[in-house]
Amino acid sequence: MKTTKDESAKAIKPPNNTTGKTAKESTPTLKEGVVKAKPEAAKDLRYFFEDGLKDIYWAEKALTKVLAKMAKNATSIQLIKVFEEHLKETEEHVTRLKQIFESLGLKAVAKKCDAMAGLLDEANRIMEETEVGNVRDAAMIDAAQKVEHYKIAAYGTLRVYAVTLGKTKAALLLAKTLEEEKNADVKLTEITVSHINVDAANEGDK
Repeated sequence: MKTTKDESAKAIKPPNNTTGKTAKESTPTLKEGVVKAKPEAAKDLRYFFEDGLKDIYWAEKALTKVLAKMAKNATSIQLIKVFEEHLKETEEHVTRLKQIFESLGLKAVAKKCDAMAGLLDEANRIMEETEVGNVRDAAMIDAAQKVEHYKIAAYGTLRVYAVTLGKTKAALLLAKTLEEEKNADVKLTEITVSHINVDAANEGDK
């Protein structure tokens, strides 16, 4: 059977599209509740990894100031020692992050971390809301451990990203910092259990 010229044209004609766009050009409709990304949103894991490094870089630099203040406000000799030791470690963490940026061929840039900013604001506030002594010591430990738990989560995730992306040097440096954060958290817990809780409770009975 012969095919007419009109029938041949119909066979190759694309389906009618009332929007005037092909399927490739059309923008998919987001499901209800799905957040629309900003134009500058991360396009891949590498970008998201670098953004996380900028966040924690800002966080560590900001933390150095608050740790120094907490060490001056603590009365427990053990607590003062932990704060001072972790201040030195945190300064080293800042240096390591610079090394990580360098290993990735990037300039070390800090991006304000809203989560850490909130935790540090809380740490400053509790020093104003407590009297110098065991109660303030206990409150500062609480604030410091919230900071540590945030950093443990951040460094743990960043290490996994580095491994996934094949960034061996970055992964090793992040793993070292992660271990130090965990150790600092353990030390703070030990002080709370062995000294602060008992003394603070006794102080309230006076």
